[in-house]
Amino acid sequence: MIKTVFNPRSKNAKTRTNIEAEEAAEHERLKALRAQKELAAFGTELKRSPGALSSKETWWCQQYQWLKSQGYLLRPRYAPDWVPSWEVSKRDPLVCEDGQVMRFGRIMDATRLSDGLYVSLKVIKKSEHPHEAEIGRYFMKVELASDLKNHCVPFLDVLSVPNEDDTQIIVMPLLLDFTKLPFDTFGEVVELLRQLFEGLLFMHKHHVAHCDFMWMNVMMDAKDIYVEPYHPVKPHMKRDFSGHASHRTRTQRPPKYYIIDFGLSRQYDANDKNPLEYPVLGGDKTVPEFQNNMSIPLNPFPTDVYYLGNIIRERFLNINIGFEFLKPLVDDMVQDDPSKRPTMEQAVERFDSIRQNLSTWKLRSRVTARDEGPFEHVYRGTAHWRRRIGFIVSRVSAIPRLPQ
Repeated sequence: MIKTVFNPRSKNAKTRTNIEAEEAAEHERLKALRAQKELAAFGTELKRSPGALSSKETWWCQQYQWLKSQGYLLRPRYAPDWVPSWEVSKRDPLVCEDGQVMRFGRIMDATRLSDGLYVSLKVIKKSEHPHEAEIGRYFMKVELASDLKNHCVPFLDVLSVPNEDDTQIIVMPLLLDFTKLPFDTFGEVVELLRQLFEGLLFMHKHHVAHCDFMWMNVMMDAKDIYVEPYHPVKPHMKRDFSGHASHRTRTQRPPKYYIIDFGLSRQYDANDKNPLEYPVLGGDKTVPEFQNNMSIPLNPFPTDVYYLGNIIRERFLNINIGFEFLKPLVDDMVQDDPSKRPTMEQAVERFDSIRQNLSTWKLRSRVTARDEGPFEHVYRGTAHWRRRIGFIVSRVSAIPRLPQ
């Protein structure tokens, strides 16, 4: 048997700086794509002063009273009688809570009036994504929503926008990009991956292929990690912008991770053992079977396996030290030939075996970036050991698990 060894000097290895540069480029590409869609949906973007409402925000302002009547309150910035606070205080709009401009025109945050829950509102066009609301609602059936293996983002409500027959608003819990907070230990990463393997297998068992399972479509419920509510536009700040938002580690407050964005997802008949779909490019453009001929229909389920393997490769193996134990599984999941990849059932079995063979020492060890400097290494290492000793004394699990 040949032992697979990850070589950080290989041409496939990437530093955190490389990854961040690629992410920045990908963000710009997606931003341009969203801008094109938003121009069609919300109108022409005009040059504006700092903190002023953008044209895409103006659309949300127009929905303020109607959304309130439906039980959802937007932030004061979007109220009809809003007066910018900086006009009175003379402060920089960028340091004012109501000066924070939403990043994406199709995503808004709100408060559910019935119980104060912070939620996300997502605008979709039924003509562009006819299956998104349907698939989200499917996973909200009582027997599925109560299943702990279900990691599909909950659709709390689906609203039809007045006088816009093609427009719907999906209401979901307010979630946070899973990369926004650092991972402290290998156990925290293992728990993230356990939930992702579990969640994608759950979708596949119900004959749903995600078809766009990239890292930006993985979110976490971070409300218990933060000491006080964070701001939805600037999560490093408190919701009222009165200071920086402090947070705990994932070991102290284990989050639940969610799979989002079913815009490209498809559900198939249970009797169809080899469903075929023409390739549709999602956010991850590296899928091997999409590189040559886009006119050949393919089974989308092995592509989902590739997506998950690539998340692990790009987000952990390539930029951190010590994840070599995952490389044999990841290598199989990202094989060029889709027929040679494991199914999600097989991938979950192999991951569970890997997880069970990791020592407590390894699971409690700190996640270290390949390009971490000596000063950062000492600073982070000291803080980590202080927490680690406390967790050992308190008998906190090395793999943080959600309360059952």
